[in-house]
Amino acid sequence: MSAPADAATVAGARRDAVGRRTAQLLVGLVLYAASITLLLRAHLGAMPWDVLSQGLTRVTGWTFGTVTVVVSLVVLACWVPLRQRPGPGTVANVLVIGVLVDPFLALAALLPDPLPLAARVLLLVLGIALNGLATALYVGARLGPGPRDGLMTGLVARTGAPVRLVRGGIEVVVVAAGWALGGTVGLGTLAYALAIGPLVHVLLPRLTVPARR
Repeated sequence: MSAPADAATVAGARRDAVGRRTAQLLVGLVLYAASITLLLRAHLGAMPWDVLSQGLTRVTGWTFGTVTVVVSLVVLACWVPLRQRPGPGTVANVLVIGVLVDPFLALAALLPDPLPLAARVLLLVLGIALNGLATALYVGARLGPGPRDGLMTGLVARTGAPVRLVRGGIEVVVVAAGWALGGTVGLGTLAYALAIGPLVHVLLPRLTVPARR
C-alpha cells in the first residue's frame, strides 16, 4: 500500500507546484499590465518597449493593447532563427498583458488631468516598483520567458555578447524607433532603465519557484 500512497503524494505535490506556478505567473502578468498603466499615466516617459508601442499607436490608430500584442507576435517570430522555444508563460504573457492594458488605461483615464507633478512622480515610482515585482513573479514561475526576454536571451546565446550589452542595444533601438514615431521618452524612461535591473536582481531569487527534484 505504501507505493500507491507515495505515488499519490508525489502526484499531489506536482499538482500543487503547477498550481502555484500558474497562479504566480498570472498574478505577475496582471501586475505587469498595471505597472505599464501607471508609467504611461505618469506622462514622464514610458518603458523602452512601451515607447515603441506608443509610437505605433499614434501611427496606426490602434489601441495600445492591440499594438502590444502585435509587437509581441513580431518579436516571437524573431525567435525562430534564434532557436528559442516558447512556453505556456510566453503565450500567457502576450495574451494577458495585451488584453488587460486597454481596460487598465481606461480606468487610469478617470484620474484628473493634468495631475500635479508630485502625483505623477508617485505614479512613476509605484509603476517601476510594481514592474520589478511583476517581472520577478512571472519569470520566477519558470513557465517560459516573455517574448522580449526570449529575444534577449536568444541573441545572447547566438552571439556570445554580454547580457547587459545585448539588452542595452535592443532597448536603444526600440526607444529610438518609438521616439521617432511619437512615443514619449523622458526621465521616467531613464529611471526605469536604471532601477529595473537592481529591483529584479533582489526580488527574483526570493520569488523563483524551486525546481522539482
